[in-house]
Amino acid sequence: MNDNKERIVIGMSGGVDSSVAALLIKEQGYDAVGVFMKNWEEEDDEGICTAASDYDDVRSVCDKIGIPYYTVNFAKEYRERVFSYFIDEYKAGRTPNPDILCNCEIKFKAFLNFALSADASALATGHYARLDKSGGVRLLRALDADKDQTYFLAGLTGPQLEKAIFPVGHLKKSEVRLIAANAGLSTALKKDSTGICFIGERNFKEFLKRFLPAQPGDMVDERGRVIGTHEGLMYYTLGQRRGLGIGGKKNGSGESWFVIGKDIKRNLLIVQQGEHEELFSTALVTGMPNWISGLPPAKTIVCTAKFRYRQADQHVTVHVREGSCTVEFASAQRAITPGQWAVFYDGDVCLGGAPINDTVPLKAVRI
Repeated sequence: MNDNKERIVIGMSGGVDSSVAALLIKEQGYDAVGVFMKNWEEEDDEGICTAASDYDDVRSVCDKIGIPYYTVNFAKEYRERVFSYFIDEYKAGRTPNPDILCNCEIKFKAFLNFALSADASALATGHYARLDKSGGVRLLRALDADKDQTYFLAGLTGPQLEKAIFPVGHLKKSEVRLIAANAGLSTALKKDSTGICFIGERNFKEFLKRFLPAQPGDMVDERGRVIGTHEGLMYYTLGQRRGLGIGGKKNGSGESWFVIGKDIKRNLLIVQQGEHEELFSTALVTGMPNWISGLPPAKTIVCTAKFRYRQADQHVTVHVREGSCTVEFASAQRAITPGQWAVFYDGDVCLGGAPINDTVPLKAVRI
């Protein structure tokens, strides 16, 4: 038990993970305060935004646990720091990962600052990750490998993580749900949220059309032959197979079609039948990397990496440059997507990561 009644703010989303995080903080004897963070104010005609029902779940859980709860609005900060970046990246033909930026700029900056201003000593969240604070701070993978969220936390700094607590990082998801059920929490069986937070269950294309006018154009193969029409380059990502609308084309190999590139200047979507060399890369170049310890462990780092969430670890050699990294792959990688993040690991330790700017293709596409 904590006899000093140290205050901990818990960021509560209305899901089971943050609900159990709040319960565990309360049971450890802290002065626990639940705070619901609202980052998006717009609700479409279908009423799909779940903020109201999520807040009802937060209220129900906090009442059950016996802790105070509040709401804080960061919609302005979110639009300025995250959503504007999201739109700019799609304009540039890239596929951004706003969840990483949200953690860096909103949850562990704006929200963390709010918590500290409310006399809290730390901010607790329901993220599946662990922290080792003995001699500095290290970000460690969660015990539940299937739920590990260190990929989304790789942009955080040591000082941010020093003020963070991840109460469920040492638990399996099944254990979290059991704890919630045994405590009578209303979120025990609540379905996990998926997708980008401000889009939710909306149709992605329809949502994006409201902010970026669609510019249809030609869909061409690697020889420059027109295969079909695309609805707008922003709607497609490298390696995409479904939703291209060209599956029944005659005179082909019979293999599935895949997106292998975008020509922004000519508004062309480049596709290919089959998963051939053009879809693979031997290396990538990042933007400015973030090292959780503050500095890279070496100028050349032999480690593992993920280039998208839930991907199995890939063996790489990272060459640290001024303001970037060149990441060489031990084996060719499929559909590396600019705008996503490369996140680096040394065993269970997340070293940090960086946005992917460019790739070195196994075979260049020239049309």
